[in-house]
Amino acid sequence: MSRPDNSEEGAYAPLAADGFSDVFVERIEVDGETFRVRRRVHDGSHHYDWVSGPNDGYGFSVSRRPEPLGRAQHDAEIRNFLAAIDPTTGYL
Repeated sequence: MSRPDNSEEGAYAPLAADGFSDVFVERIEVDGETFRVRRRVHDGSHHYDWVSGPNDGYGFSVSRRPEPLGRAQHDAEIRNFLAAIDPTTGYL
């Protein structure tokens, strides 16, 4: 897989401070909400930071398979998360 430039679609970034050594980072908007998606290469886990959410630093993780998820899979994971959010608190 080729590495994209530092465009809005995504960029590879070393994020050693939070345990990610080689991660693909992209922003995805689903149903008006924005998420920062990080994929940890060594274990294939995907981490979603809810950028537009009411609680700073809140999000969720998915650890299923070593290959990257496609856009439709990201959208489904995000929609499942949003459907479970309590609208009063902004948390699960």
